[in-house]
Formats: sequence, structure tokens, C-alpha cells
Amino acid sequence: MNSTIARRTAIAALLSAALAVTGFFTAPARAANVSVIVNGRTINFDQPPIERAGRVFVPLRGVFENLGASVVYSNGMINATGNGRNVSLRIGSTQATVNGQTQYLDVAPFLVGARTLVPLRFVAQALGASVDWNNSTSTVTITGGNGGNNNPPPQQNTPPPNRSFYLENQRPGRDASVGTLTPAIHASFSEPVQQNTVHVSIDGRDVTNDVYINANGFDVTPSFQLPAGTHRVRVTGTTQAGASFGTGWSFSTGGASSSENYLRNIQPASGARVGSNFNFSGRTLPGSQVRIVASGEASVFGGIFQVGTGAFQTTATADGNGVFSAAIQLNNVSGSQIRVLVQSIAPNGSSVERTFTYSM
Repeated sequence: MNSTIARRTAIAALLSAALAVTGFFTAPARAANVSVIVNGRTINFDQPPIERAGRVFVPLRGVFENLGASVVYSNGMINATGNGRNVSLRIGSTQATVNGQTQYLDVAPFLVGARTLVPLRFVAQALGASVDWNNSTSTVTITGGNGGNNNPPPQQNTPPPNRSFYLENQRPGRDASVGTLTPAIHASFSEPVQQNTVHVSIDGRDVTNDVYINANGFDVTPSFQLPAGTHRVRVTGTTQAGASFGTGWSFSTGGASSSENYLRNIQPASGARVGSNFNFSGRTLPGSQVRIVASGEASVFGGIFQVGTGAFQTTATADGNGVFSAAIQLNNVSGSQIRVLVQSIAPNGSSVERTFTYSM
């Protein structure tokens, strides 16, 4: 009896040790009492710094924005621009690029809940800042970057402003009021733009990753409901002539309409394998105008769905039961990744937009 108890005790001890070792290698540890100072200012992060494999990781926007860089995050890809430098990283990958040159990280960026954590030293140095670690006080001191204006970007990197640039054919119209909380937002450009430079925000919230665009205009349906009240659309970018622009307009929402739009019963289901020609169908509010844009992943730049050469486009009208369909025809070769963006605009102005991905 005693030998049986001894064996069970030994097995339990071995299992506990194994679990402890597993936890040591898989769970990130909070970097206890680590302080981060950027250009003389102590930074407080909503997600505390985490140490992994001897490297300090901090929340994505917390470090980039305090170094004066702008960030676009889409599908695990992090693209930052600041101090005349461009930095790209990917969640789970140790490969990064700085100004187009490949570099390698000791530890890849990772997710903790809804927060994306990036290696502090690599990001700071990639943006031209210097990093110092004080082991006795557990303090990271960063100097430089645009945040401190120590190394401002060269003047020639900033395009001259185009003060004659304007938006037209806005939807909803300028100062108009709509009943839906999910309006379709559209504008045409007064002159052609460089699609990959365009950023769109609604009430200061970046919706660029939901935009589909060509050189002459853009469309977007916010992936969130707008509250009743006045809303401001802001559009920035660079024209094909090389001039910068920043403009926008306002409209208001008066409350939810009787029927907010939807997309259901989509076939083929997202993730399916398709041929170069396939039928795309689904259901939405009856009478809706359904715009369908399909293209290879090469047509997606920084989260913006670029509508242009090589993209298939069509518009269908949902019947009295809300059913719509379209025959998609592409020239992509086997092995390509296909994205289909669908925007449905109901007669009451309520809009919904979703993206589906397929393989060939």
C-alpha cells in the first residue's frame, strides 16, 4: 500500500514539474517594474511591458506613436512610417523590413488578448532612435525619433500640399442627414491619387483597412454603427502629381432605420477553393444594390482594397426575396489567394460591407 502511494506521489510530482517547465517556455512573463522613458517622458502603457527571451515587448501603438510614427495594422501585418523610415513586421514572424531591407528579430511580435506587442529595442532603433538599458533601475531610455524632433525627416520626403484638391459626389452628402447607423460612405477625387497613400477616418477613427479605392474615388462602410449625431469624414493622401492633400466633410445620423442591412447565406463560404470562374451568391435586404469586387491579394496594399487593373467588378440587384448572384471571372493562376469584397446598399441607405477570401 505504501509503495502504491509513493508511486502516485512520484508521478504527481513529475506531472507538476512538466507543467511548470511547459509554462516557463510558453507563457510570456510581465517585465516587472520596467520603466520606459522616451525623450525624457515616462510612458504609461495600458498593457504592461512583457519580457520574452530577454527582450522587452510593449504595445504596438504605445511605442510607435510616442516615437512620432504612424501605424497601419492589417491581418497581422504592421506597417509604420516615421522619421523618414518605413518599418514592417508581422505577428509570429522573425523577419522584418526596414526601408525595404530585410532584417531578423530574435523574437517575433505576438498577441496578448487584444494587444499587439512588439520588441521595444528593435522598433526604436529601426525608427532612428537610440536605446539604453539601465539594469539597476530596470529602465529603458529612448532618445531620438520624431517624438523628440531630434531627427526630423528630410524636407523632400514631405510632398507639397495641393490646396486646390477637393472631394465631390459625396455620399452621404455634405451636411446631409441619414436615418441609418451604417451608411455607405463615398467620394470622388477632383484629380487622380496614389491609392496606397490614402487614409480615411470617421470621427478620428481610422477605417482605412475597410476602404476599397481606385485613382478616382473610394467607398467604405464602417464596420461599426455610428451613434446618432454629427460625423466627420477625413481623407488624406498624395495625388498622382506628387502633392499631398487633406480634406473631408460632415454629415449626421438621426437614428437607426427600421431595417439595417445584412449579408447572409454567402456561397461559396469564405475559405473555400474556387476556380478562375465561379458563381457568387447570397441574401441581403430586398432591392439592395450589391457591388462585388474580386481580385488577387496583389491588389491589396496596406489593407486598402485597390480597384483597378486585374480586378473584377460588377453590380447586382437583390430580388424581392433579397437574393443576389454574380458570375465572377478572374485570370489568376492556380495557387492564388482571392479576395471578394461585397458592399450592399439598401433602398433606405443602410449599407453593409464584408470581405471573403478564397484559394485557387
